[in-house]
Amino acid sequence: MSLDQTDRRILTVLQKQGRISNADLSELVNLSASACHRRVQRLESDGYIRNYVALLDARKMQVPSTVFVEITLSGQADEVLDAFERAVARIPDVLECHLMAGSADYLLKVVSENTDDFARIHRQHLARLPGVAQMQSSFALRTVFKTTALPV
Repeated sequence: MSLDQTDRRILTVLQKQGRISNADLSELVNLSASACHRRVQRLESDGYIRNYVALLDARKMQVPSTVFVEITLSGQADEVLDAFERAVARIPDVLECHLMAGSADYLLKVVSENTDDFARIHRQHLARLPGVAQMQSSFALRTVFKTTALPV
């Protein structure tokens, strides 16, 4: 299925206001409420909308520090990659894990309370990941901007 302009308007609004009522959404995208509801259901069933979430404030959740960790593995065999990916997915402090092209094999986005908390995460979890040959951590000093909205 291809997206038309109305679908794109719906997705744009929902990315910013996931809790908007169907009545308000239909008004914003200039559709009847029933037509809007059918389109949203189709966008969900076709997989364009994967989920609805609440975005939490990291400071209020007491994990204001973001650390990007570059990881180089000891090898590139499927078993090494699979073991690493299974293990890293179980670490609750890791928000994102990306297989990379370039100097590092993986890039992790980790949240922590502070440097001492990151040291604990490193010691208890990251240092125990299978197949790791090298690790380099970089602390974000300030988030300039952040969005979860994809270009529509």
